[in-house]
Amino acid sequence: MSDMVETRGLKKYFPIMGGMFGRPRGWVKAVDGVDIEIRRGETLGLVGESGCGKSTLGRTILRLLDPTEGSIRFGGEDITSLHGGNLRRFRRRMQIIFQDPFSSLNPRMTVGNIIGEALTIHKLAAGDDRRRRVEELLKMVGLRPEHAGRYPHEFSGGQRQRIGIARALAVSPEFIVADEPISALDVSIQAQIINLMMDLQKNLGLTYMLITHDLRVVGHIASRVAVMYLGMIVEIAPAEHLFDHPRHHYTRALLEAVPVPDPNARHEKNLLKGDVPSPIDPPSGCRFHPRCPAAQDKCKSVVPVLEPETGSIEHRFACHFPRPATQKS
Repeated sequence: MSDMVETRGLKKYFPIMGGMFGRPRGWVKAVDGVDIEIRRGETLGLVGESGCGKSTLGRTILRLLDPTEGSIRFGGEDITSLHGGNLRRFRRRMQIIFQDPFSSLNPRMTVGNIIGEALTIHKLAAGDDRRRRVEELLKMVGLRPEHAGRYPHEFSGGQRQRIGIARALAVSPEFIVADEPISALDVSIQAQIINLMMDLQKNLGLTYMLITHDLRVVGHIASRVAVMYLGMIVEIAPAEHLFDHPRHHYTRALLEAVPVPDPNARHEKNLLKGDVPSPIDPPSGCRFHPRCPAAQDKCKSVVPVLEPETGSIEHRFACHFPRPATQKS
């Protein structure tokens, strides 16, 4: 399976401005040296605590944010430095589904215009062809053609997210970043949206990068999972293998924080202590060492490299003293 997206050494820093001359007095290291591959037709789940840089990574890959350093390849082509018309031709091939389905939709535009705007911008359809394409997209996401004349406030949260998905599909993209697409929805609606995304992937051959903090969702939809902590990928593996044999202590803690539906189930937990450190001044060495139960002196000074597990190039982790390979979470 070929790679749809590949990053190498990808960084995104945000300046902290101050001083008399308005010069940067520091940097927020939101994404700090990420190497990642997203394979054509798969769903890569990207998980981690709030503030670890997941959304920034997704937006930088889509070139909604300019990278500070590193490279981004899309479909084998380097898009790191593209701008203007050269970048616009890639916009049709990659889209985003936002977390908040209400704030991401223009309240002054009808649903038909929201979905059809991209068709106009990219000169894909006009007049009756545009109207028919909008109606087709509405049906595709489980809405009715007559909804095109209504406004976002007339819909429920789940319906608004369906509109957001239809907008993303309007230009027939190959790759979609879904940034916490169900976290703002009622629990009763979340499964419907996830099932819709899975059906669309199967029917349209889409590639997803699913950003979420909900590991239950990842286990249901993702083929591989990347775990992010303080701007860096600390573990990546096929979903089932990662869930059964997490090697990084942060991954284990995330898995153990997932609620267990059986009230009588009892198992040892190793829950995280403290908060994610500031990305302005991250810890030296392994960034997880202040919260890690297995940290040693080496962890405080040497940055671990994301390397493959012995005998498995599919499972990579960045830890000096990983958990045993056969030990389940």
